[in-house]
Amino acid sequence: MNTTTSRFHLALAALVLAVLAWSGIAPYDRTTWWMEVAPALIALPLMAATYRSYRLTDLLYVLITVHCVILMVGGAYTYARVPFGFDLQHWFGLSRNPYDKIGHFAQGFVPVMVAREILLRGRYLPSGKMLAFIVISIVLAISAAYELIEWGAAVALGQGADEFLGTQGDPWDTQSDMFMALIGGVAALLTLTRLHDRQLAAR
Repeated sequence: MNTTTSRFHLALAALVLAVLAWSGIAPYDRTTWWMEVAPALIALPLMAATYRSYRLTDLLYVLITVHCVILMVGGAYTYARVPFGFDLQHWFGLSRNPYDKIGHFAQGFVPVMVAREILLRGRYLPSGKMLAFIVISIVLAISAAYELIEWGAAVALGQGADEFLGTQGDPWDTQSDMFMALIGGVAALLTLTRLHDRQLAAR
């Protein structure tokens, strides 16, 4: 690994840690913050521990950084109160703050590329239609698991889970969340597959 690449990865890590620190100083709801940033708190130490033995492509590091920032901003404000979401609501005349849909889009867009890299590097599947089907299925499984976690939080915390759920009164929130993850996964495959293949080939 050259010095430029190393510095690039360190810059991404520094950005994530800075946003994490900012989001954790005075979040709107501390319990919600813990639940929202938990995926990042699990993924970051894992990636640090395996950095030398299983280094990811630059594309994945960028995508994971963006996803972490989305999670941490949502944790700081709660998804239903993110200011940028209110801007989107105003600009597009929406009935609710759509920031949580950005989060669920990222929940498809990023994991689909992570799954793709793992399967290709492990030579479990060749690039092609079957690989695309499998990684989209993985994304939907992750999305469904997350919705089950939200359901469990709602049962365990009762009214206190409202900030984590962020349904904003939408009875179809669970289904639309999973649909956004599906759209995100498909969009990533359509736009990033060639770039991803080039980076994998250059390893």
